[in-house]
Amino acid sequence: MKEAKILMVGLDGAGKTIILYRLKLEETITSISTIGFNAETINYKNISFTIWDVGGLIFVVDSNDRERIGETSEELQRMLEDDELKRVSLLIFANKQDISNVMNTTEITEKLDLHSLSNRNWYIQTACAISGDGLGEGLDWL
Repeated sequence: MKEAKILMVGLDGAGKTIILYRLKLEETITSISTIGFNAETINYKNISFTIWDVGGLIFVVDSNDRERIGETSEELQRMLEDDELKRVSLLIFANKQDISNVMNTTEITEKLDLHSLSNRNWYIQTACAISGDGLGEGLDWL
């Protein structure tokens, strides 16, 4: 079995912990704000992913939070400037797609200026942490 170490980040309330435990337990959990970090190992398609709450970066976006998308973009850009993360693949989960009238991937791509990341391998995946929709597809890409 292959191993991959993944860092998952995003603003508070974006859904990181719910995604982590949805992948790990295949069920929805009630989440409280995380203090420190969560790390879990998830076996998926013969790969053992250790996900920290670094070969890859998962950035979780709250697709329903238009008010903080500017802050989200600034945080992502700050992270991508870190020397340890310069060459890692970037998977963006556009979370909370179960809510009506949320930002779609085109809007999020534009707001996060993802097309400027020409020297980085990146992918944006719609997701719903509660149902698990899109999570497997994101890991398939990663």
